[in-house]
Amino acid sequence: MMRYISKSVLLLFLAVVICCGIYPGVVWAIGHIFFPAKAEGSLLKGPDGQVVGSKLIAQPFTKDEYFWPRPSAASYDGSASTSSAIAASNYALRDRVARQLGPIVKYQSGPKAGQLVAPDVEQWFQQDHFQGAPGIVAQWADMHNELATAWVNADPTHGAYVDAWAKAHPDTVAQWIKSNPSTPQPKAADLAVVFFENFSKENPGRFPSAVTHTGADGKSTTAIEPVKDGSDVQSIFFDMWRQDHPDVALQNVPGDFVTTSASGLDPDITLESAEFQLDRVASKWAADTKRDPATVRAEIEQILQKNASAPFDGLAGEKLVNVLEVNLELRDRYGAP
Repeated sequence: MMRYISKSVLLLFLAVVICCGIYPGVVWAIGHIFFPAKAEGSLLKGPDGQVVGSKLIAQPFTKDEYFWPRPSAASYDGSASTSSAIAASNYALRDRVARQLGPIVKYQSGPKAGQLVAPDVEQWFQQDHFQGAPGIVAQWADMHNELATAWVNADPTHGAYVDAWAKAHPDTVAQWIKSNPSTPQPKAADLAVVFFENFSKENPGRFPSAVTHTGADGKSTTAIEPVKDGSDVQSIFFDMWRQDHPDVALQNVPGDFVTTSASGLDPDITLESAEFQLDRVASKWAADTKRDPATVRAEIEQILQKNASAPFDGLAGEKLVNVLEVNLELRDRYGAP
């Protein structure tokens, strides 16, 4: 009996040594000797020599001087890789894509060919009519209750704004409670739809949005205020504008510019997507450096072409560009934006 037990213990010991010690050690040694950069996570360093990220994981860029990555359902969190898992039938998917298109899509033809649609979305919004009926914001909240609720929950300042509105409109809140007796003490999110309905009546052609003011002391304060233009109007109401203007021809946008990857962390964009952003990036760097826009554009185009490559050394797929690598090269060439 002891003989079998001793052999089993010896086998277990050898398995632990080989599988948990020798094998990982050999793999670690091979990786660090022959593939040191990949073994360390394919890390990239900034101009100051400090690590700024990995070429394998996307990170957000929002400044106009930089190329932007694909949208991320994981909020670019390397520890929370995930897809959006939103079905094509789910309006939330259409809404997310529409919000990305609003500020950047352009006319394809006609007298405004090549111009942004965003200013016309703002002008249409200010007229406060959708499909012939008044109250765009109220209609938006009525059609998409979940989006109205999501707006309230998106930021603590939004909830506080609705709470302040509720205190200033006790009769409206009381009527809502009467219609919803199961919620005698509604929270801000519960009142989202009725809040937007009331807001739309009191502020036609306006939407509650964060506005930053600089005081006499130089300090900045941000508060929610009714606005008639800006990125919120351009993005949130682009889809409704599009429904009111179905025959307007708009430029195509690269698919990966508005769709998330399966991981939510794809570090690459297609060369087509990079070229789509080239005018914005080049014009911004030209303004920052006070150089000829055409020259700067040609330089950045060369950077893109140099960094673009298709998978498997060009044997499959279309050319891709690593966003972090390209943006670091822009930083090296032109300095901090």
